[in-house]
Amino acid sequence: MILLNFSHPLTPEQKAQIEALTKNPLEQVIPLPIHFEQEKPFLPQLREILKTVTFTPEEWQTAPIIVNLPSYNYIAALTLAELHGRMGYFPPILRLKPVEGAIPPRFEVAEVINLQAVRDEARLFRF
Repeated sequence: MILLNFSHPLTPEQKAQIEALTKNPLEQVIPLPIHFEQEKPFLPQLREILKTVTFTPEEWQTAPIIVNLPSYNYIAALTLAELHGRMGYFPPILRLKPVEGAIPPRFEVAEVINLQAVRDEARLFRF
């Protein structure tokens, strides 16, 4: 499995949690840190970051990809739209949550959300 990480670096514990939840080994983590300039359009900035991912069109459509989204909602929405266009489906995403009472603050993987399954199920409610 390949993790596209648009957020903070993941700890070994978080990587182990991802593997346990998905029942798949993390073969590659691709760091894609997001630092956008607010005064410039976001889409060109996102596409510039994605140029570092050297997947072929076939790899975008067939590789086992999971995504740790950026936390800024506009960039996260844009990222999902761009990835859907490249992949042909919504990728699964991570949800992290704070570890209660942890000092210093720590985060753990709460769940892996299968966005494509959510989308497919939501279509049942259109009628």
